[in-house]
Amino acid sequence: MELITQLFDFILHVDKHLQAFVISYGPWVYALLFAIIFVETGVVVMPFLPGDSLLFVVGAMCGVGLMSYPLAVGLLLAAAILGNQCNYAIGRFFGPKVFQWEDSKFFNKQAFNQAHAFYEKYGGVTLVAARFMPFLRTFAPFVAGVALMSRAKFTFYDVLGGVLWVVGIITIGYFFGNFPWVKQNLDKIIWAMILIPGLIIVAGALKQRWARKPVVLASPKN
Repeated sequence: MELITQLFDFILHVDKHLQAFVISYGPWVYALLFAIIFVETGVVVMPFLPGDSLLFVVGAMCGVGLMSYPLAVGLLLAAAILGNQCNYAIGRFFGPKVFQWEDSKFFNKQAFNQAHAFYEKYGGVTLVAARFMPFLRTFAPFVAGVALMSRAKFTFYDVLGGVLWVVGIITIGYFFGNFPWVKQNLDKIIWAMILIPGLIIVAGALKQRWARKPVVLASPKN
């Protein structure tokens, strides 16, 4: 319970924790940030790390000269791209092993075929959009690997999504992160970064579920 409390405190006050780390350990902050972004995107069991808010705060700290903007962008972009590649490789490794369970209740051949077809057709858009959605960005590359999305296609959209996510959010933080109103309401902005994409995912899932429900027509009265 204490660990969960500390995690929430880090997520909601990432600016204070990161600034304290920079003051205490200097350049080692880049190694810490690289590890956090890599683990969030590269290890399928770590979807709760604060990627969006962390990038925003990094940009704000670059804006006041506490960190180097080019170095932060370069390292964290590499972490995001390599993390997705690692996650994809894990899914690609476990996929064939799951296929051996074809006669098992744990494997659904039709579901796999649908996932594979979906990722070949819409996987690029999914991977780019997932970069901006907590939890989903951790699972999307793994599922792409399990669904055997082609490596070349995955890599292209991995790099594209990584550039838009890392460069985009750090740059926004660089220019707007130190506005007085933003600093005073950073905890609310962080909650919005977490909740709004989550609500979009839930709404989409509910809409899809309702669309699948058969329409029952009342029989005409004689």
